[in-house]
Amino acid sequence: MPASARGKLAILVGGGPAPGINGVIRSVTLTACRRDVAVIGLLEGCRYLVTGSTEQTIALTPDTVEHIHLRGGSIIKTSRVNPTKKSEHLLATVKALLSLEVRYLITIGGDDTAFAAHAVHEASNGKIGVVHVPKTIDNDLPLPHQIPTFGYQTAREVGTRIVETLLEDSLTTGRWYFVISMGRSAGHLGLGIGTSSGATLTLIPEEFPRHQTKLDDVAKILEGAIVKRLAEGRKDGVAIISEGILDRIDRSDIGEFKGIEKDPHGNIRFSEIDFGILLKRKVRSQLKSRGIDITIVEKNIGYELRCCVPSAFDKEYTLRLGVAAAQFVLGGKTGAMITIQHGASVPIPFEEMLDPNTRKTAIRYVDLNSEAYRTSTLLMNRLTAQDLDHPENLSRLAAASKQEPNIFQQYFGPCVNPRRGEDS
Repeated sequence: MPASARGKLAILVGGGPAPGINGVIRSVTLTACRRDVAVIGLLEGCRYLVTGSTEQTIALTPDTVEHIHLRGGSIIKTSRVNPTKKSEHLLATVKALLSLEVRYLITIGGDDTAFAAHAVHEASNGKIGVVHVPKTIDNDLPLPHQIPTFGYQTAREVGTRIVETLLEDSLTTGRWYFVISMGRSAGHLGLGIGTSSGATLTLIPEEFPRHQTKLDDVAKILEGAIVKRLAEGRKDGVAIISEGILDRIDRSDIGEFKGIEKDPHGNIRFSEIDFGILLKRKVRSQLKSRGIDITIVEKNIGYELRCCVPSAFDKEYTLRLGVAAAQFVLGGKTGAMITIQHGASVPIPFEEMLDPNTRKTAIRYVDLNSEAYRTSTLLMNRLTAQDLDHPENLSRLAAASKQEPNIFQQYFGPCVNPRRGEDS
């Protein structure tokens, strides 16, 4: 069959950047071109497709993709434009793809892009073969246990190096850092960075009930960790705090939620809320009220992780994912997310990725009952039930906190054990 009769293969990237995107683009392009299928890149995700425009594309050839897997970012860029927001946008997207003679579509992205891929798959009525490649540094797509989304391992590695430096600075200067880590829904990235770096403690969304948590609840855990360090003669520490905890906070508890801007998929832009500053003020205020003066510096990490050069793991991983995705869709199959499991490519049908209640892409949360999570918490420096139940420990901690033991026990008692959100 002539190449023109087979149609084109299009590649689209949606959502935030992640290390390894270019690796997928490279291996998809090479695989398709060697089957005499023309490949195009759809610039900036669905930004132009939702308007019906077909002009913002580039031809991808073996020459244009040579060695791009060694770079971060995306050579075809990305955006968060949502083609499912309006029915006319979805229809315009499918129409634009068909007018471009696209018969195969490979989407690269997280949960929102996966859902959009599913919608295009259904709306095209079999005219376009669609396969999704899971990409997010949050590691929260519904892949099997221990199978990472690409970009996560690189982000964890780079984030760990940043926190290692902060730990040394903290020790040298006698101060605390509150590090807000990306992770809109789940705490995989924050926990991965915190455990790998040996951070003093890490807080993740899964510990807290959704929309029922008070900002004071989170601040008190951090305050307790600081007091515990003081009791050990230390004024230094680094706390990793996943930004997704914001989604667990009672909406009436933070004025910054009012009028906050949302992205095209309806998600709150957490980057517009100064979570670290809010927590720092709360903790410092409580400590100062008892005559304890601790320096706390807030820092956000996340954006500097998204476009860094991928690790060797993600370079190889994304090249394999791209080949598997291209072979899947060019082989006449459609409607799935591609994964690599136990050394082999395994497609997961779109329907199996959907949450049965929301009909949106399901989120993979940190399992608080897993050995990995329990091990991580054992290595943290945070108040425990044993601290409060042991009279000698309680007396020492209360003295460091400048409180009477019974007051200390009442004040910190509710925050000594991780809470369980409904997702755990």
